[in-house]
Amino acid sequence: MQFSKKHRKKLVVGASLLALAGTSHAAAPSTEELEKKIEALQAAVDSLKQQLQAQKTATATAPTPAPAAIVATDGVPAASADADPAGQVATRQDIDGLRADLENYKYQQQHDHDTAQALTLRNTNINGTIQTRYAVETPAVSGGAASPSSPRNSGFSIPLALVSFSGSLYKDYKEGRNLDYRLQLGYAQSSPPSANTYFNVQDAYLRYSPVPSGGDLENPIFNLTLGQQLLPFGLEIQTDESLRPVINNAQFLNGTGLGFRQIGLVARGDYSPNVDYSSNYRAPLFEYAIGVVNGSGPNVQDNNNNKGFVARATYTLPVDYTSWLRELKIGASYYQGGLSLVNGTTTVNPLGYDHFYGVDVYYNHFPFGATYEYVQARNKDAISGVGTTGVKGQSQTFTAFYTWGEQFLNSSKSQAKYDDYWPKSYQAFARWDQWNPNVDLSSAKSAKSTIATLGLNVFFAQTTKFQLNLNRYLYENAAVANPATKSDISELLAQFQFGF
Repeated sequence: MQFSKKHRKKLVVGASLLALAGTSHAAAPSTEELEKKIEALQAAVDSLKQQLQAQKTATATAPTPAPAAIVATDGVPAASADADPAGQVATRQDIDGLRADLENYKYQQQHDHDTAQALTLRNTNINGTIQTRYAVETPAVSGGAASPSSPRNSGFSIPLALVSFSGSLYKDYKEGRNLDYRLQLGYAQSSPPSANTYFNVQDAYLRYSPVPSGGDLENPIFNLTLGQQLLPFGLEIQTDESLRPVINNAQFLNGTGLGFRQIGLVARGDYSPNVDYSSNYRAPLFEYAIGVVNGSGPNVQDNNNNKGFVARATYTLPVDYTSWLRELKIGASYYQGGLSLVNGTTTVNPLGYDHFYGVDVYYNHFPFGATYEYVQARNKDAISGVGTTGVKGQSQTFTAFYTWGEQFLNSSKSQAKYDDYWPKSYQAFARWDQWNPNVDLSSAKSAKSTIATLGLNVFFAQTTKFQLNLNRYLYENAAVANPATKSDISELLAQFQFGF
């Protein structure tokens, strides 16, 4: 405990009295003198005790005084007494030095932001997918685009590379009437194979939600998508390249042209969603899509006055999340388009047409799953020297898969993870894919082909997987369907797909 100067003087006086008492004791004073000295000492001690007690009480009850401001030499307030217990004064040079350090820090942060970070006018998500593949085939196939070439049995390739940019031009936090955008650029090998490749715009559209949703999962969804996009037809077309379990697409995508993106306006929505918040599960009873497109393909203008019309509807069985029939969905699709036909170098009138009908069944109840899709194509195409004729094509695709591991479990998805760590999962599947471009031809002229596939997918991370497919190509008439080799083909594909 600290004492004032006054208190310290009294303590010194008391100590001196005690010293005098000791000296008197050594001189053997009389009894009367000793009694007087003892009374004086006792009085001094009592006085000191009272003063100490008063000091303690005053210290406990007195308010803490505000720290006095330390004033710089030029009269500018600099710092508090607590920050400077020694009572030193901050000078103008000290303050100017601190300001200079702050300005240097601000400059460095802005410089790093301008030179080391991508800048956009809007919040933008950047994603990408790259596939690297190794193929082994027997018998040997064409040597590819390089010239001259010899037949080959194996080789490396990069079949796909995508980069996409997406975000919101207008974010409606209150009602969810968002205006979103998406731009996707893609590289792929040309078809038929050649020395040239292309890197073109794939998705380029704006999407607006005119009906308020407010972020509530129980509210129906409705949006309008304007621009270049995939057609809402069937299952295979709408499966993103980075999510498709099989390495190769179904044959009918190229055979009918349905796999090509189209430019137009498509309205999508759903009705009466079944929601389980505990499992983050949402399954609309009905989903629908209807749209109008040019029908002439991606990145080109329309080449006639006819437009293509597409429609799709799906029904999901209304069952609880715990039911074995969860995620059982039945869908139907239709597309009609007009074609500008060319016979040699002359445009044929009237125009041709494409009519496509499709039905599909989707079932995905972890760990089991299966899909089936049937597509019928009715085309009126030009035949050189003859004119036009109608052609009926047919496709069937069936896939069954079994998945084990933790990556797709909701309990695992909700856990915090470091960087790109993700629990491993494995998926084994079997697929049967048949395409007949003209069912009216006899087997001797038919180009029907069937691909039987056994595969294994290994998911290393959220955006990374390894795929292994064993394909067997079977041709009803190999000389027509596969004139390059005129025989069936066995193929082993190994593909590593990664994204960012």
